[in-house]
Amino acid sequence: MPEREHDDHSGVETTGHEWDGIKELDTPLPRWWLWTWYACIAWAVVYWVLMPAWPGISGYTHGLLGKSDRAAVSVELAKLNAVRGAGLVKLRGASLEQIEADPGLQTYALQVGQSVFGDNCATCHGAGGGGGKGYPNLRDDVWLWGGSPEDIQHTITVGVRSGHPHARGEAMMPAFGRDQMLTSAQIGDLTEYVVALSHRRADPAAVTRARQTFADQCAACHGPAGTGDVKRGIPNLTDADWLYGSDREAIRGQIFNGRNGVMPTWEARFSPETIKALAVYVHANAAGDATARPPAPAVAGR
Repeated sequence: MPEREHDDHSGVETTGHEWDGIKELDTPLPRWWLWTWYACIAWAVVYWVLMPAWPGISGYTHGLLGKSDRAAVSVELAKLNAVRGAGLVKLRGASLEQIEADPGLQTYALQVGQSVFGDNCATCHGAGGGGGKGYPNLRDDVWLWGGSPEDIQHTITVGVRSGHPHARGEAMMPAFGRDQMLTSAQIGDLTEYVVALSHRRADPAAVTRARQTFADQCAACHGPAGTGDVKRGIPNLTDADWLYGSDREAIRGQIFNGRNGVMPTWEARFSPETIKALAVYVHANAAGDATARPPAPAVAGR
């Protein structure tokens, strides 16, 4: 092989490549870098032998140490269940009223409920249960199906429009616009009527025109005065609480599209004791259970 050219300034061999008069030097890698690289290769080979590493058609290499993160998690969960066992036994045999009357048992239920809520419910209802557009606020005193501990426990168990045979939400909000049940003009008037129901200024002429439409299409569920029905989960249209927004655009959108939210059933995923603890947690963090509806407003243009 021909002898390589050496750089006159550094004395290092060149690679023979040259660009615009600049020659590339064949500088060797630092020794510390090479030894680090070799050590990483050796460590990788050892790891492949000792630990689960290579996937196969029907499984994977388990390694000489037989370590499994899945098995480790199972062991830790078994230990956790053993620690919780005594408390869960007490929860199993106590009613919701008895749990809330026993400070020690309530504290334990709140701890379990908080953990379960953070892992499973906060994604929709928020970390503090404050909800958001389309997701109910669990910290106020407004409940579609009641806010007693028993009501909350039942809702968690069966869900809302979840496919469970006893799920909440048998009453569905029709899509009056999308399904062409009402004209655009009627939906506009009905929007003003709902605004007036919630004690806000509305177009008097539209309210008058929509009065009969509301009686024909909406009163069967929301009631003649628009106060709703807790037993069937029908929203109260006379208060200041709105699931999808209170401005005219949001109200019109709800009348037009008929949004119907879904909440999963947790019966198959959580034990009865865990659902009890979660119900206690939600009830303890709520503002209460508003069982009385506000007086029906006199609907008129204001």
